[in-house]
Amino acid sequence: MNVNEFQDWVKEHYDQRGWTDLDIFVRIGFLAEETGEVARAIRALEIGRDRPDESPGTMSQHKQELTEELGDVLGNIIVIANKYEIPLETIFQSHRDKLDKRFNSNK
Repeated sequence: MNVNEFQDWVKEHYDQRGWTDLDIFVRIGFLAEETGEVARAIRALEIGRDRPDESPGTMSQHKQELTEELGDVLGNIIVIANKYEIPLETIFQSHRDKLDKRFNSNK
């Protein structure tokens, strides 16, 4: 699936569930929550789980958890992009242009 197809799929999937009807500030809260879950998944990969109420898990399980959490972050970013009618390709190109300008202008 390419990036445009995925952006369209997220829109349809979230619309069907009414998730895109939420206030944008609620969506930002969800994005922050999911970002914390990414941090937790990376901690598990890098230093393991050290709480007695957490399963140690395997490297493969931790990597799958990180993959899923990154997907949740991406889903929230796509909902925000869709709200303001910004294609992901435009975001990618804008980010690349910004960094190219920032780091190539100093040469």
